[in-house]
Amino acid sequence: MRYWSVDDNAEDFAGARQQMVKRQLESRGIHEPVVLRAMGSVPREEFVPAEGRARAYHDGAMPIGQEQTISQPYMVAIMTQHLVTPRVGAGGGRKLLRALEVGGGSGYQAAVLSFIAEEVITVERVPELAERARETLSRLGYANVEVITGDGSLGCVERAPFDAILVAAAAPEVPSALKEQLALGGRLVVPVGSRGLQELAVIRRTETGYHESRGTQCVFVPLIGEQGWRGQ
Repeated sequence: MRYWSVDDNAEDFAGARQQMVKRQLESRGIHEPVVLRAMGSVPREEFVPAEGRARAYHDGAMPIGQEQTISQPYMVAIMTQHLVTPRVGAGGGRKLLRALEVGGGSGYQAAVLSFIAEEVITVERVPELAERARETLSRLGYANVEVITGDGSLGCVERAPFDAILVAAAAPEVPSALKEQLALGGRLVVPVGSRGLQELAVIRRTETGYHESRGTQCVFVPLIGEQGWRGQ
């Protein structure tokens, strides 16, 4: 895996961020302009622990405490791209109305989603992480993101339906509660498989039901909750 170790100043971080977009994303097929713009704009260094800031643009996941991680930039980008293609379209187009993230972690993925949706709800089960994400997102001015503490495997029924749902944790199967909270035409992206290896499932709600496809292999922390893995 590759990473750029940078000094702790805004100019170096900005340069590392642009290198990440070119070398880790564009070279691997991330092509949606709105996704590339988001990934090139959100300061990942603000969402990692202080001791990890110099490696913020590492080509891989990084620990953020509480046995959780901030996802690899490429994984953040490809999951976001699955949500918007082809609805947002070239040049960005209009934003989706409402997006839900399950497994808020540091708040980084929610910040990226703020570029594609008018409103982002992110659910994190660990109170300490939820509070830290809430503070970071507020400090950086992501006013259209709301952090909720709770069991994300159940979604957020009181705010449904959602045009996009992204699950940043691995489920043994696609949670039915999340499928039911999709708006017509909405998309759900979730890693599905064993605790050790998963593949991304992309589900689209249609007038006649749900269409599912699977592809990219990945490894995420487990989705703990009523419709995920039970217990630790």
